[in-house]
Amino acid sequence: MRKNHHPFKWLTLIYLILFSNATFGQEKRTPTLDDLFKDRTFQVNSVYGINWMRDGQYYTSLVPDQNSNSFNIIKFDITTGNPVETLVEGSKLIPEGQTEPIRFTDYSLSADENKVLLVTDEEAIYRRSSKANFYVYDMQEESLKALNEGGKVSYATLSPDGSKVAYVRDNNLYYKELDDMEEVAVTTDGEFNKIIYGSADWVYEEEFSFAKAFFWSPDSEKLAFYKFDESEVKEYNMQQWGELYPQDYKFKYPKAGEKNSVVEVMVYDIPDEEMVTMDIGEETDIYIPRIYWTNDDDLLSIIRMNRLQNKLEILHANIDTGETEVVLTEESDTYVDINYNDNLTYLEDNDGFIRTSEQDGYKHVYLYEMDGDLVRQITNGNYDVEELIGYDEDRELVYYISTEDSPLERHLYRINVKGKKKERLSEKDGVNDINMNPDFTYYIQYHSSATEPLTVTLHKAPSGELVKVLEDNSELRETLENVNLNTKEFFTIPVADSIRLNAYMIKPADFDPTKEYPVLMYVYGGPGSQTVLNNFSGAREFWHSYLADQGYLVVSVDNRGTGARGKEFKHLTYGQLGKYEVADQIAAAKYLASQPYVDEDRIGIWGWSYGGYMTSLAMFLGSDIFDTGIAVAPVTNWRFYDTIYTERYLKTPQENASGYDDYSPITHADKLEGAYLLIHGTGDDNVHFQNAVELQDALIAEGKQFESFYYPNRNHGIYGGNTRLHLFTMMTDFILENL
Repeated sequence: MRKNHHPFKWLTLIYLILFSNATFGQEKRTPTLDDLFKDRTFQVNSVYGINWMRDGQYYTSLVPDQNSNSFNIIKFDITTGNPVETLVEGSKLIPEGQTEPIRFTDYSLSADENKVLLVTDEEAIYRRSSKANFYVYDMQEESLKALNEGGKVSYATLSPDGSKVAYVRDNNLYYKELDDMEEVAVTTDGEFNKIIYGSADWVYEEEFSFAKAFFWSPDSEKLAFYKFDESEVKEYNMQQWGELYPQDYKFKYPKAGEKNSVVEVMVYDIPDEEMVTMDIGEETDIYIPRIYWTNDDDLLSIIRMNRLQNKLEILHANIDTGETEVVLTEESDTYVDINYNDNLTYLEDNDGFIRTSEQDGYKHVYLYEMDGDLVRQITNGNYDVEELIGYDEDRELVYYISTEDSPLERHLYRINVKGKKKERLSEKDGVNDINMNPDFTYYIQYHSSATEPLTVTLHKAPSGELVKVLEDNSELRETLENVNLNTKEFFTIPVADSIRLNAYMIKPADFDPTKEYPVLMYVYGGPGSQTVLNNFSGAREFWHSYLADQGYLVVSVDNRGTGARGKEFKHLTYGQLGKYEVADQIAAAKYLASQPYVDEDRIGIWGWSYGGYMTSLAMFLGSDIFDTGIAVAPVTNWRFYDTIYTERYLKTPQENASGYDDYSPITHADKLEGAYLLIHGTGDDNVHFQNAVELQDALIAEGKQFESFYYPNRNHGIYGGNTRLHLFTMMTDFILENL
C-alpha cells in the first residue's frame, strides 16, 4: 500500500502552470493525453543529486553531460550558487577495454573527497530495493575501477573514512578495502527465500521504508546489520507471462496474521574479525524498524516494537558484549507510527537525543538525556511537525517543517532548543521541502503552490536570507503560457460531528454556475495520507484538468483518518478501516449533490491502491449517490495484505475478525448498482492480483455486471512503455461513456 504516495510516482517531477481562461491575445490550446503520458511535454526542471561537501562552502550536483548520455558532477560555491569546478566528466568515464563511457545515475563522495562511488545499470527489484553495477573513480589519478565483477550488487556504501565499501550480493554482506579491492565476505550462508543479511525482507522494505539493512560505524571499523530468517514465512506465487510456459516467481510475503521473519541485529568488527549478536529480547514475534549508530563507536541504538506496533522501545546496545538497556518506552491505545516519527537524532558527545512523537496528540519535537529522561518538549501547539530537519548544536537551533499555518501547507521553522524564539523561514504560501547542509549554514528550498510551479532556491541559515534562485522553471512557464489549464480551488465540506473536511475542486475553464455538471471524485483516503495540498499540480491533477475541459467537476476530499490534523483525526479509523473514511466520502458526495451547479444523478469516484479500496466500498455502500467508479489495484480484503501495514491499523485477523470483514468490498459485492471498472496488474507484488480475482468472483456470484481489465506483468504502479497512455485513455473513455 502506498502511504503518502500516489501511484504516479514516476511522474512526480511533472508540474503544470494553472491559468484562468484569459487568452492574453492568443488562443490557448487544451492539453492532450499524449502531452502527459507520451510526450512528457510539461516535464519540470529541478536541482538533482545534491551532496554537501565537508568544508561547508561547497556542494556538488548532477548536471547532464553534453557529450554523453550521462552526467557530470559539478562543484558549486554555496555563497554564490555558481559552478566553480567540474569534478567528474561523464564523457571520460570509459572502463578499460570498452569504448563507450558508463552512464551513472547516482554517486557518493569519499570522506577525503578524492574518490567517488558511481551507480550504473541500476535494476529495480521491489519498491526501494535494487541492484546495480558500481564503479570507483579516483579523481586525482583519474582512474576508474569496477567495484563488482561477479554480478550486480545492492546498496554499495562508502565507509565514513572513505577507505572501504560495503555491499550485498546474493543475500550476503561483503566489503572491500579500496586500496587493494580485495573482497571480504562478512556472511556466507545467505540464501534466497530463506536467510538475508544486510538487506530488508519484502515487508520491512515496503512498510518500514528501507531496503539497505547495514550501517557503518562512525570510525569505519564496524558494520551493524540485520539478519532476516524468513524460512517460516509463506510464499506468494506470482506468474510471469511472456514465455511459452509462464514462469512462477515465488517470494516471501507475510499476510495479516501469518508468520513474519525472525530478525537479529549483528555487529561485525573488521580489525578483529569478530561477530557479536545484540540482545533484542527473547520474544521473536517483534519488529526492529530502525538501527542507528550513536556518536559513540561502541554504542548502537535499536528501536524495538511489539507486533501490534502500539509499544515502541529505544534500546542502547554495547556492541562488545551485545548487552542492551531499554532507555525509553512509548505506548499508545492505537499505534505508534515509526515511519511518521523517523527523526531520532543523537547529540555530539552523546549528550542526549532529540526525537519526535505524537504522544501529546500532535507530532512534536522532544529533547531527552541519554538515559531517556525527558528534558523538555521543544515544540507545542495544535499542529504537526511533519519533519525534523536537524539540530544546530553550536547555535542551539532546531529546524523543522510543520503544518502550523495550515494542514494544506508545509513551512520551514526554526526554534531554539528551549522552545523559544520560533520563526518561520519560508515566506510564500505553499509546500516546501528542505535540504540543509551538515553545518547548518545554508539550505536549498524546493517550493511550489497551486499557482506557482517548482522553484529551487539557495538560502543562508539561520536567517533564511535568499542567496540565489537555482531553478525557476522559466522554460516550463513559457511553454505553458499557450496551454489552457484549470487550477485547484480549495474549500471545506461539513460532515458528521461538526467536522469540516479539506477539499479541492477543479472546474472547466468556461464554468457557468447556472448550469449543472457531473462530478468525478478522486480519493486515496488511507491513514496519514493527503491529496488536498497547496502544491503545484502533477500528472494526476493535469488529467483532472483535462476531464474538467470535457465538462466535469473534479473534486478530492481528505476524509477522517488522513494526515496533518493531529493524532485524534488520523487514528479515528483504528480497528475499523473503511468505516469512517467511506462515510465521509459519501457525505461529501451528498453535499456536492446539494449544490445548484451539480447534477446529482451523475456523481462518480475513482482511486488507486487504498483509493481503489475506497472507490469499491463507496460504489457498494453508496450506490444511492455514486453512479460510476474506477478502482485501480485495490485491496478488496485486508486478509490478503501484509502484516506490518494491516495489523498496525486493524490488529490481527485472529483478534479483530470483524474489522477485516465488515468493510471488505467482497462482503458488500451484492450492493453494486452503477458502472464499475476494476483494473489491476498481474505482476503486482504489493497489492496482489488475488484481490481483483476474489472481488470479481464475488461480483459474478451476485450476478453483478461490471468491467475489468488486467495489465500483464505490470506491478502496483502499472507503467512501462505505452502502458500509462493506454491506462488513462481507457479510464477517460469509461468516464465519458458512463458518467
